[in-house]
Amino acid sequence: MRLARLPIHPGAIYGIVKELRAAAEDFRPLVIAGAQGPGRELRDALTAGGDAQAVRDLTGSDLSPYDVEGAGLLLYVIEGEQATPKDEEALRLADRKGVEAVCVLVGAGTDPVDVPYVLATNVVQVPPGAPLPIDQVIELIAERADHHAYMWAARLPSLRDAVVEQTINQFARKNGILGAAIFIPGADLPALTLNQIRMVFRIAAAYGEQIDRDRAFEILAVIGAGLGFRAVAREALGFIPGVGWAIKGGIAYAGTRALGTAAAAYFEAGGQTRIKNVIGSVRSRS
Repeated sequence: MRLARLPIHPGAIYGIVKELRAAAEDFRPLVIAGAQGPGRELRDALTAGGDAQAVRDLTGSDLSPYDVEGAGLLLYVIEGEQATPKDEEALRLADRKGVEAVCVLVGAGTDPVDVPYVLATNVVQVPPGAPLPIDQVIELIAERADHHAYMWAARLPSLRDAVVEQTINQFARKNGILGAAIFIPGADLPALTLNQIRMVFRIAAAYGEQIDRDRAFEILAVIGAGLGFRAVAREALGFIPGVGWAIKGGIAYAGTRALGTAAAAYFEAGGQTRIKNVIGSVRSRS
């Protein structure tokens, strides 16, 4: 792929590579604490087929400031209808240390329960006798983990689909807003393209790809040249005809989603065979 075709400086690509390397070097585990029985069931589901070291199991133990400071996210499990003083102390410690907490209330019924120091949207309630909603917990972890998510996905395949989908949604929304907010034709293209590249690299990292300078340009050559960053736009124009790709937010959103989906297919397949089929499908409908 000729870099001249991309409306950004190669230095910006190196910057994204540095971001990924810094995130890898600052890897922080997912910490599970609270009730031991359901907590370990969640741990086993999360680590299935993956690296158990990516999840730190502290269920049944008292949390220390050191335990919380080193966490990328706290998954806290409570058995019963409400938090105990011990639970509140652990969650207050996480809040004080600025660590996001996701709380699973096992046997809490269906009425909303207020858990101190935890956002209401971060609480998963499990009715008595119901199985643990593993998929719901995984989706919530992917939404709340921020830049830790794709590093966890590389080690924990159970998280990968949710993390990749969240990554695609996040960057598609960003580009949709940019495309709608900037009215000078072409002025938003560098920002849109940079977001697309950052998205593709994060998806690659979620599949365990080691992103250095040479690998970064190889990935761009396969995905960028194959789809041309414009073939995706033609795909989107089939839904919203008659307007420029770099202007309308709906088209920027759809184009970024299409590119992210193609990138995920490529890394899922582990080679170029699958991406060629995706590219052919996109082009046939252009």
